[in-house]
Amino acid sequence: MGNTIRALVAFIPADRCQNYVVRDLREMPLDKMVDLSGSQLRRFPVHVCSFRELVKLYLSNNHLNSLPLELGQLQNLQILALDFNNFKALPQVVCTLKQLCILYLGNNKLCDLPSELNLLQNLRTLWIEANCLTQLPDVVCELSLLKTLHAGSNALRLLPGQLRHLQELRTIWLSGNRLTDFPAVLLHMPFLEVIDVDRNSIHYFPSLAHLSSLKLVIYDHNPCRNAPKVAKGVRRVGRWAEETPEPDPRKARRYALVREESQEPQAPAPPLPLPPTNS
Repeated sequence: MGNTIRALVAFIPADRCQNYVVRDLREMPLDKMVDLSGSQLRRFPVHVCSFRELVKLYLSNNHLNSLPLELGQLQNLQILALDFNNFKALPQVVCTLKQLCILYLGNNKLCDLPSELNLLQNLRTLWIEANCLTQLPDVVCELSLLKTLHAGSNALRLLPGQLRHLQELRTIWLSGNRLTDFPAVLLHMPFLEVIDVDRNSIHYFPSLAHLSSLKLVIYDHNPCRNAPKVAKGVRRVGRWAEETPEPDPRKARRYALVREESQEPQAPAPPLPLPPTNS
């Protein structure tokens, strides 16, 4: 589990400033990790920046909306978790941490990412899910070593064509967006291993059988009338997933017809005829 340090933060209001006290955080932890998740932080404790050899810093589930410039002193940082905070913009100082491999930015209020993010050329994993993104920032396509991209639960309708240049990308999570068509750029990324487009509005899936590295495709909760065709051995999660390589179109049409009929109001049954009476 490691030597996880948790801080108790107290806020002492004053006329012009707000002081806070961080306890149990006086020396560099042996595992080079500081975990301040869920500490009700509203300001980042600058004292942490004195731990120059820090490798992992977890600030998840706080109330942060800014970071001090002193954070740039942590040039050995490889993992930074800023998810579940109140960031409306990514602090520029984050883009100076050039050793970052994993960056968690999910569940904030980000509408874009700064162009300076392309300085993080060691980044392998980027989590930007559950923000306010209406398009995937172009700068993401400049992160040449990116392997995993979590961009679900935004408002994405399209993906940029430049995404195909991320030849190290293996996993892309796009669930809970506003895609109405399967992103065409993904058809030109044969190195992808996992594609998740669950909970979108995709009506038709093209064949994915040519994606030679594909291992898993998740397409459930879409109003589709076909399943994506995949190569042998690829796992599918969604309607008709048990059929290989794809459902019989007649079955798909019959399924849709039955579904539509089941939603139509049923006419009342005619009354049964009365038995004849003996006069």
